[in-house]
Amino acid sequence: MAANAPTVFGTCRPRADVLAGGGESEFAADLSRVAGGGDEGARADAGRFFADSYPTRGLRALLGDVCRRLAGQGDAAVFRLDTAFGGGKTHGLIALVHAARGMAGVGNAAEFLDPALVPARPVRVAAFDGVNADPANGRRMDGEVRARTPWGEIAYALGGRAGFELVRASDETGAAPGAGTLQELFGGEPALVLLDELSIYLRKARRQPGADGQLTAFLSTLFGAVARTPNAAAVYTLALGREGRSADAYGDENRYIADRMAEAESISARTATLLNPTAEDETAPVLRRRLFESIDDAAAAPAFDAWRALWAANREALPEDAARPEAVAALRACYPFHPEVLEVLTGKTATLGAFQRVRGMLRLLAAAVAQLWEERPADAAAIHVHHIDPGRERVRREIVTRLEQSAYVPAILNDIAGQGSKQALAQRIDAARHAGLPPYAAYAARTAFMHTLAFNDQLKGVSPERLRYSMLAPGLDIGFIEEARKRFVADSAYLDDRPGVPMRFLAEADLTRIVQHEEAHVDAMEARAELDDRIGEVFSGPTFETVRFPGGPFDVDDEAGSSAPKLVVISYDAVTVGDAAESVPELVERIYSRKGKDGAALRIFRNAVAFAAADETLLRGMRRKAATRLALRALKRPERLADLAEHQQERVRELERRSEQELALSIQQCYRHLFYPSRNRMGASPVDLAHTALDVPAASNAPGAGQKQVERALRGLGKLRMPGDEPDSPAWVRDRTPLKKKGEMTTRALRDEFRRDPALPMLIGDETFVRGVRAGIESGVYVYRSGELLCGPGDPKAEIRIDEQSLVFTMACARERGVWPRKPAETPPDEERPPPDPRPLRPAPGGELRNGKDPAPPDSVSAEGVLREALTRLWEQARGANIAAIGALTLKMYEAGDAFRLFGAVGAAPGAAKTVRMAGGYETADGGEFALDFHGPVSDAQPVRDFLQPQLRAAKTQTLQVTFALAFADGLPMAGDAAEKLTARLSQFAGGAARVAASAAAKAGAAAR
Repeated sequence: MAANAPTVFGTCRPRADVLAGGGESEFAADLSRVAGGGDEGARADAGRFFADSYPTRGLRALLGDVCRRLAGQGDAAVFRLDTAFGGGKTHGLIALVHAARGMAGVGNAAEFLDPALVPARPVRVAAFDGVNADPANGRRMDGEVRARTPWGEIAYALGGRAGFELVRASDETGAAPGAGTLQELFGGEPALVLLDELSIYLRKARRQPGADGQLTAFLSTLFGAVARTPNAAAVYTLALGREGRSADAYGDENRYIADRMAEAESISARTATLLNPTAEDETAPVLRRRLFESIDDAAAAPAFDAWRALWAANREALPEDAARPEAVAALRACYPFHPEVLEVLTGKTATLGAFQRVRGMLRLLAAAVAQLWEERPADAAAIHVHHIDPGRERVRREIVTRLEQSAYVPAILNDIAGQGSKQALAQRIDAARHAGLPPYAAYAARTAFMHTLAFNDQLKGVSPERLRYSMLAPGLDIGFIEEARKRFVADSAYLDDRPGVPMRFLAEADLTRIVQHEEAHVDAMEARAELDDRIGEVFSGPTFETVRFPGGPFDVDDEAGSSAPKLVVISYDAVTVGDAAESVPELVERIYSRKGKDGAALRIFRNAVAFAAADETLLRGMRRKAATRLALRALKRPERLADLAEHQQERVRELERRSEQELALSIQQCYRHLFYPSRNRMGASPVDLAHTALDVPAASNAPGAGQKQVERALRGLGKLRMPGDEPDSPAWVRDRTPLKKKGEMTTRALRDEFRRDPALPMLIGDETFVRGVRAGIESGVYVYRSGELLCGPGDPKAEIRIDEQSLVFTMACARERGVWPRKPAETPPDEERPPPDPRPLRPAPGGELRNGKDPAPPDSVSAEGVLREALTRLWEQARGANIAAIGALTLKMYEAGDAFRLFGAVGAAPGAAKTVRMAGGYETADGGEFALDFHGPVSDAQPVRDFLQPQLRAAKTQTLQVTFALAFADGLPMAGDAAEKLTARLSQFAGGAARVAASAAAKAGAAAR
């Protein structure tokens, strides 16, 4: 240090509370405690309060205007203190409390207030502090009174318990009192109402219904009452910065309060006088007065001369403004602080939402001053940015907790100031290169770090010229400053080292940038090969036969041999789909509809192919994950790991392990578009393909299992049947395949229909198909024949073969062709089954058909087949037996759906009494069982039918038999066309298989015999 450049230790004396470390709590103002007499600290002591305060222009104007009003001389009645968060508003309110109480014990009162304006009469003071307010439970005023609202607290402060009683009902109900009540509380004496932190109160009170509106009403009546009382004043605070914006945690509430205040002012016809307790150009004097008991500017003059000489001698290495005369003037105004200290705190740190401008600077600088006076470095001609050391607990707590910058803790510990025996990078550089010298690297690191604490990226960081200017001082060599800066930049793990950016810290170590640099050098062909291979692995599996990156129809065969559908994964270079798929891509359409070398032939098995395509918006991320994987694989090599710190080595290993899973997940997320066969075509598409977007969150549950993702989606759509799934209803399959029209199909042909028809589900394996055939046999929908084996309802289970020799018959076809019931010579699959009873069927009580123990009477006839055919044959038999009229007719339908369609026709049949019997039940998909046995008139049965129809459609299995019985009192004559008309009426609505039986009318039967 040059002899003519004194240090701050000889020119300044900090206040005792700052050196003792108690200043931090002293900077937090509590208005309600001071106004209520509960604060015994420095702020409750008027003499000490004003001794520590700087008489800013705004504070002097505030005290003068309000005291003039309290004396009945001023026109302005409502005042608003409007600065950024922490800008001295509460400090100004506390000053008003002391002024209203007469400035007793204030030795420097004239600095702040004209003695003639000091109130001569007692002033009633009511202060409401939103921080301490408790709208839910009430804030205790005394042993019995708890106030829940601002008007409750103010009433108690102005008039004690009697004053509170005036507004007790309003306080309890939350309804604002009237202006007259407030004027009554003033009692004709000077009254001062202070409102602080209304935004905090509002957030609490908003839980109570109507609180917003009542607060607005109260402010309106308060402003009106104050305006009509000549010696009353109201002062409120609002944490709004430039252009009416608020950046603190209560920004929304502050803006709401500002709007409501404007509304209240409008209603009361009284506009608040706007005051700013602390202007920005007064920040330095405020800090000097509050932190230092004395500053000898004259003794510091040699230091100013030394700086002027330093800046002039090094002008080429410093910013242009360092050489201007204003630079020394700024130093004088800020002393003992270097101008860069205030520039960084007001221009950068102040942009952080949690930073309280004056209060925050006081806390931060008080900690720095206490540390500096403890260490007393020989180079401290002024207090620089680099004297704010985040390695010290108080400073770090202020930055990490109050400023909410915890993300930078790793940067602090690893690069700036370590803990315990572990040194940070700057400390290691200083130990190796600056032993016996000032800690240049630590100074550079601290300076860059403080310049990093800004909200906007463009404000973060410091240029080399500005860093040199900030650090340069008598006793510091600019050559060492630059050498330390370069070394720190080269070795730092947390500095942003991209070209052209200022020196600034990042929350993450630059291992990220190491990986990014490695990614940039990954060979594009190698990355493509890695990605392509991994896509093939992700979509491989046992469920589908995967076809990766086909060039056209010729790459996707159309063979029926495989029991697995094909999952065609389209190349991301060939096709990508937008976030909202609007049409089927041309390549997908071609492959789906065509096959063969030239794509001229039509694809047959279209229901056995699905397509996965990449999302255009996620493609870049997937490519990058592949490059990242290769970059981390390269960094994991032993020779590359040796260049990294130990913690970084482990991090690389962890990242490399995770990269495989992340790449797989990225592939699944990118390949989220699935096109599958369906009659519900996509838009105006010419092919039977529908689209669904695969569930991206579901992909993260099983990264690397792409087929599972596709399987889950198709099963959710009801499109896929896995082994073990319940087969579709045999009747549904029969009616939706050529089996219904043909009456019989080979099992292979029927199985192939599931590969052909997009209206059918896709089957994985043959197990579900075989179970479906068995279910059809058991329910009487199918009859199965393979060689000599014939299997129908009631037979033991038989082996179902899928080949060209095994046949599935519909029951109607089997009966029509005489395949079923089996002839006496035929035997069921187990040889021990007795032959069927050959005796004919006759109507039983209730309309059921059964084999009788006695020969059927000659006046009974029966037939079975498709309903129209069966009835036609029935009438032929009756006429052949010389039956003149039918007395009873029974119709038993094999399919519940056919029976349900007959209800209306049977019910309308003329000349007959109609009854119906429904017997059987169903099993739900969740295992519930329902049994039914109904017998009664058709009209009573119809509601039962309406209930059963949706239940049977959703049922897992159902075994319902419906039998209609018609009794003709006068007989249905066989002569004429009455029987044929009945046939036409009944077969118009149902065409399924049926068993019908009839018996002669009593008189007709006797005549026939």
